[in-house]
Amino acid sequence: MSADAVRIGIVSVSDRAWTGVYEDKGLPALKEWLTRALQNPITFESRLIPDEQSAISAALVELVDAGCSLVLTTGGTGPAVRDVTPEATLAVAHKEMPGFGEQMRQISLRFVPTAILSRQVAVIRDQSLILNLPGQPKSIAETLEGLKDAEGKQIVPGIFAAVPYCIDLIGGPYLETHDDVCKAFRPKSAVRAR
Repeated sequence: MSADAVRIGIVSVSDRAWTGVYEDKGLPALKEWLTRALQNPITFESRLIPDEQSAISAALVELVDAGCSLVLTTGGTGPAVRDVTPEATLAVAHKEMPGFGEQMRQISLRFVPTAILSRQVAVIRDQSLILNLPGQPKSIAETLEGLKDAEGKQIVPGIFAAVPYCIDLIGGPYLETHDDVCKAFRPKSAVRAR
């Protein structure tokens, strides 16, 4: 049985990348990690947008309406005046999922004390999970994948371990991960027979 196809929205929020001051690194980092982690055939819907709350909210609604079961944003989650990604995300939410943001900050605190300044949120809109991720490619991978010791044993679970089951619960496609990258957790009753 082949894995379900999935449509994933990826959004990079950055004034400077949007205006071409520097090359966007968020979209390639998201695409690379998801391609490595998921066994499912993926169609990506990519957006590079400025730090404008209305533009971010509009992009999120558009991606959900286009059938993206999962939408990941990167950038715009700090305390700076122009950082409005969490507000734009909460504005389109039907449900908040606070555990994702809490876990991202726990992972990042292992590396930098300023992780407490991060304001990532996660929400559900219709049948889509929307996650705000950090802006740095290295931090994106760490928060999604979690932390492993030198032998590859999981020390701190990444947030993506919970994403496939969350998508199941809201009526999305059955996501299957490559366990060596990120082992998805599901209760035994929710695991699909192969």
